[in-house]
Amino acid sequence: MVRTEQLRRLTVRALPALGVAVAYYAVGQLGLVRQVRVEGAIVTPLWPPTGVALGCLLHLGLGVWPGISLGALLSIVTISVFHPTDIVIIVGNTLAPVCAYLMLRRAGFRREVDRLRDGVALVFLGALGGMLISATVGTGVLVLSDRLPRHGFWPTWTAWWTGDAMGVLVITPLLLLLRRVRLPGTGEPERAGQDQGEGHGHGRRGRRWGEAAALLVTAVVVTPVAARSPLCLLFLVFPLLIWAALRFQLVGSALCVLLVSVVVIWAATDHVGPFTHHDLTETMISLQALNGSAALTGLLLAAIVTEQRNIRQKVEQACMELAEVVGRLAPDPPGRRTGPGVSGPGVSGRAAEGSADET
Repeated sequence: MVRTEQLRRLTVRALPALGVAVAYYAVGQLGLVRQVRVEGAIVTPLWPPTGVALGCLLHLGLGVWPGISLGALLSIVTISVFHPTDIVIIVGNTLAPVCAYLMLRRAGFRREVDRLRDGVALVFLGALGGMLISATVGTGVLVLSDRLPRHGFWPTWTAWWTGDAMGVLVITPLLLLLRRVRLPGTGEPERAGQDQGEGHGHGRRGRRWGEAAALLVTAVVVTPVAARSPLCLLFLVFPLLIWAALRFQLVGSALCVLLVSVVVIWAATDHVGPFTHHDLTETMISLQALNGSAALTGLLLAAIVTEQRNIRQKVEQACMELAEVVGRLAPDPPGRRTGPGVSGPGVSGRAAEGSADET
């Protein structure tokens, strides 16, 4: 009986880690669809498993780190023949999201990303800072094991680091939305429907749905044109990101950043549009500069808007509570006092009527 209970507890603890391993491996295969070779090393412009790993750590805690290691092992095996030195790469790929998680927790990061400091922490601690570990360890192992020439260290390191960082910037915000995603319009304060009528509330939600549909159609049409046009129209994606962040906060910006990153990566690896006449290094620099700028714009702007919106709602709530307190403490007008010894309109009227009868 004791062994059965222990086995059950072990299974319950192992299931989340196994789920993380499966998710890590699955999104890793998606990332490898658009892999490139830099100095003989296989890298990806966007490595989604880093975002999955950090997102799962933020949701489930440090106990799922074995799943990250197992997922990294499975991903390496599918890329090339396994070498004993790959164990060090697995350690680096595990330490990077774990250290990013610890730094975020130390900085007081909130999974709602409803403050500017949360957006800044996710960018600079979670993505740019934490992923230095995986890129440095991985590239260093390849050089020391003679699988990568020494002159290829920096190009490979740069591609590795930016790919891992982009995985965090693009995928982690999406995972953070899972516990609080809402339909367009449902984020409005509940009192709006009460003050303005139920029909007006339905109308507001309908307009929000219409705006969301308009944003989706515009993004689906404009992004491929900007990414594949030879006229260098990539700047057209930024009005879309601003629109999404201002109107739909993290939900809109995260989805828009994902769409922009995938479409632009596809165009860059196909060497079309503005990437036609560039070599691999120039293409990777342009691609990562655009993806990084898009992710920074969407994430930080969404965090600022959400923070300002929350502050406004708190101020409104405080004003309402203050008005209620003042209403309870303020004395009634003199003409409406009806307490003992105080004559109100009804009392004075009856008194006058009684005086007239006596007369």
